[in-house]
Amino acid sequence: MAKIIAEKLVEADPQTKTQLEALKREIAKELKIPCPNNIWLLSALSEGLTLCIRGLDHLKINRLRNLLRVRPVRSLSGIVNVSVLTKPYPCPGSCLYCPNEPGFPKSYLSGEPAAERAKLLKFNPHTQVKKRLENLAAEGHSIDKIELRVIGGTWSFYPKNYQDKFVASCFAACNALSIAKNPQCSKHCERTKSLEREQKKNETAKCRIVGISVETRPDYINEKEIIQLRKLGVTRVELGIQSIYDDVLELNNRGHKIDAAVRATKLLKNAGFKISYQIMLNLYGSSPARDLAMAKELFANPDFCPDLLKIYPCAVLPEAPLYEIYQQGKYRPYSDKKLIDVVKEIKKITPPWVRIERIIRDIPSPRITAGAKGISNLRQIIAADMEKEKWRCRCIRCREIKGEYDPKEKIALVRRDYQASNGTEIFLSFENESKTKLFSLLRLRITNDGSNLITGNTGENMVSPLRIENDTMRANNHSPLQNTVAIVREIHTYGLQTAIDQKSISAQHTGLGKKLIKEAEKIVREESGAKKIAAISGIGARAYWRKNGYKLKNTYMTKKMRERIRAC
Repeated sequence: MAKIIAEKLVEADPQTKTQLEALKREIAKELKIPCPNNIWLLSALSEGLTLCIRGLDHLKINRLRNLLRVRPVRSLSGIVNVSVLTKPYPCPGSCLYCPNEPGFPKSYLSGEPAAERAKLLKFNPHTQVKKRLENLAAEGHSIDKIELRVIGGTWSFYPKNYQDKFVASCFAACNALSIAKNPQCSKHCERTKSLEREQKKNETAKCRIVGISVETRPDYINEKEIIQLRKLGVTRVELGIQSIYDDVLELNNRGHKIDAAVRATKLLKNAGFKISYQIMLNLYGSSPARDLAMAKELFANPDFCPDLLKIYPCAVLPEAPLYEIYQQGKYRPYSDKKLIDVVKEIKKITPPWVRIERIIRDIPSPRITAGAKGISNLRQIIAADMEKEKWRCRCIRCREIKGEYDPKEKIALVRRDYQASNGTEIFLSFENESKTKLFSLLRLRITNDGSNLITGNTGENMVSPLRIENDTMRANNHSPLQNTVAIVREIHTYGLQTAIDQKSISAQHTGLGKKLIKEAEKIVREESGAKKIAAISGIGARAYWRKNGYKLKNTYMTKKMRERIRAC
């Protein structure tokens, strides 16, 4: 029955969701059945049954899939996000604002969607990934390109053996789904092999992990930790900065000063990682004026300059030590209106190379005693204000092309340079003429601190494949420029996620990424003096870099820069 309805819908070729719903009702009336739901119809358009729909236009089938997709926003950034929660484990910190609920990693609460899913699945990483991907596939999303977000406590504090097994299990789940006929896994597929073997399999799997993100504290980042992160395949690190003010950090028992964040940021950027800052507004000891000044400092001071930003307004929770201070009347969060105004001002000053990922945490309102209690829909509130007040946020998330791709629209290559952590950041992007739509981006970092870049993958301090040893450089009278490192920290094309090796009806697979790589290589060759370029690649993206002439070395994809021969 599902196949019959699907064939009728493909032949009718609806162009909008309104037309689709009208056709579904019409067909249901004709067949005297209840109106079919989208997930049931999507099952009829799975690979096996699609082969049975003979003589139908493949583009029409894809258009129908796009209309049937449930919550399309989940794959409109070019990838699907999968969050995996670690098991409950002690945290080295004793921050006043951080809740500690038995049965959950510190700072996570029952009622939060990801936390509830993880607890139900006994915090098993393999099962968490498997179930999430199965659900996304059933809702019509492509699950070929996955960004894995490991959440829960301080990742760097977990035992290294647990980290290895945890990440290996995530890769194993993706690999097992890749070999299954449908997004279902048999028992024999669930046996996890070594991390290295699972990573190698994932390079060519159907479900590829193209990026991994972990949460940690800045005072836990050092060269040894960076080696471990690269061994796991991590490409992005979320640093719990919280505040840039030492007095606020001390008052909230954070356990480190802001100089730890400065050091961690530089180490991570020199190793090619994307940096996401988690900051907290409304903290004990802060104020609206200081919070806004903090945001300005984060964007303007080269010691900071994060690539991504998560804004978590402080909430008073009974499970956190701050609750007692609130009960004593020593702390009062500022009003929701004031908080909205501060976030709006932050969005107004956000540079176009920063992505504001979140502006409030997904804590169930009944759990909150005070602070951002009635504004869990803060992003929607601010979006409505932006439209009413006629201004735009320039952050990456607000400019992503999403589902608005028009191949006829004129786009141009845009270059923006800025200084950060003793290096030059070059942000390349394809945008429309008004710079309100972002199609594709690349982050290139050039720094003379290449000798500090750690790229080992065996637990030893292996030197960077890009560096020239200082002694050798001095002996051969080489220019200091020959110690320059050029590294691509991110490449991303936005729009509807398109399956690997399939033709696109979005901005993906249209050659934009390849053009950005060529431009980056040209800049490195002509402006930096670096002899090689590297890319911090997710395991599942290595095949893409190989197609562009890069080779794997010490967990990075690298390529020699040939000097351009100039005519006499």
